[in-house]
Amino acid sequence: MRVGVSLRSSYGTEPRTGARWMIERAAAANRAGLDSLFVGDHHSTGPGAYYQNVPVLGRLLAEWGDRTAGALFLLPLWHPVLVAEQIGTLAALAPGRFVMQTAIGGGAPQFGAMGVPLSGRTARFEVALDAVRRLLAGEEVSDADGASGYRFERARVAPVTPEPLEVWIGATAHAGIDRAARLGDAWMAPPEVLASEARELAAHYLERCADHGRPPRAVVVRREMHVGATPEDARAVAEPVIAAGYRGFRPEAFVVGGVEQVADELRALAGAGYTDVLVRQLAADQRDAVESIERLAEVAALVADA
Repeated sequence: MRVGVSLRSSYGTEPRTGARWMIERAAAANRAGLDSLFVGDHHSTGPGAYYQNVPVLGRLLAEWGDRTAGALFLLPLWHPVLVAEQIGTLAALAPGRFVMQTAIGGGAPQFGAMGVPLSGRTARFEVALDAVRRLLAGEEVSDADGASGYRFERARVAPVTPEPLEVWIGATAHAGIDRAARLGDAWMAPPEVLASEARELAAHYLERCADHGRPPRAVVVRREMHVGATPEDARAVAEPVIAAGYRGFRPEAFVVGGVEQVADELRALAGAGYTDVLVRQLAADQRDAVESIERLAEVAALVADA
């Protein structure tokens, strides 16, 4: 199993402090030799700071090596030509493989703030994804009817991605997982999925991949996590955050423990069919978060040796 990070982008701190924390966490992931680095996507987030994916990833790549990097794009909220232009530039900056994570997105306030209808987003997503792929393959693309949600004619972008665009699609419902199998190179299970549910969802995805004749590049699960120096240390850091209702997740969805406990949980996910785990830090304190990321090097070594 490959172990990567999906860095938290939202902080209730002074703006430059939150940005510095993201840079420090990316550097810690690099020191730990982790396999991938990703950032998320959200819009109209005030009052707390949310560091937007394209500029912040451009900065974080300076802390990263030649391993996989990428960003989430909630595609119905983006003009396809703009997405393709941003990805082409990021992929040129990244010395390693670039991955576009994507999903249909949700939340009426976010869609309303961007002036995009929530209804019909699934159909628009599919058209937009096809347009982005074709643009980044060097094609001229038009959408005169606005099926993607945006009308444009004879668009081209440069630079294009050095390699064919790799797309990981996030979804929870079976229909969305089927869409990931049909259109994507990988599927991402959301972080709120319990370990008891993860095996069935991965099996469903692999079945749908077989039905569509599209072998997956990866089967990915995201996890909110804290790796402590000891199990007791991990609980002392994580339990207040969880008790405060972190993201509304069920308590069983979190991975909290010492290095060996966390490695055991990741081995179980690997046994359920997952090839990659993307870790987001639970710790509110920056030092705790950085130390947890650094301990992922030990976790990854134990999982690799299993």
